[in-house]
Amino acid sequence: MSDDTTEGTANGSTLQAPPGPSASVRALGRLVGTWRVTGGAAGTVRYEWMDGGYFLLQHLDLEQDGEPIRGLEVIGHLRSYGQGPSVDVHSRYYDSTGATLDYVYEIDGDTLHIWMGEKGSPASFSGTFADGDTVMVGAWQYPGGGGYDSTMVRLQP
Repeated sequence: MSDDTTEGTANGSTLQAPPGPSASVRALGRLVGTWRVTGGAAGTVRYEWMDGGYFLLQHLDLEQDGEPIRGLEVIGHLRSYGQGPSVDVHSRYYDSTGATLDYVYEIDGDTLHIWMGEKGSPASFSGTFADGDTVMVGAWQYPGGGGYDSTMVRLQP
């Protein structure tokens, strides 16, 4: 019989159950809701918690340079079978063209940082929450000087 701190496996061994979503993941709850996005990409994004609260899901319906961008991003700690959670909060993005992209997320005070690939990457986003977390103003930066400004305004909590 197992208690609340263990979970059984197919071979009868037990694994330590995670203690609950980390503070780093819970901090991303500021994003939950539907947002209107303007700037270099425009449209709407919607963030919601996956059951259990370990992962935040982002649904994207944007247009950039006249092309539609529709996708799903799963944001949370990596946790391989039998291992503890990763130190950083990672994500994998899937879009309607078959592309997959990996990111690392971090909130520092009122600033959201997103790095493409790994933390510290020159391809990144930094945005600041404002007006009671109903607005985020930021910019994507790409190596070689590219990038674009982005503003999100919350439409629904």
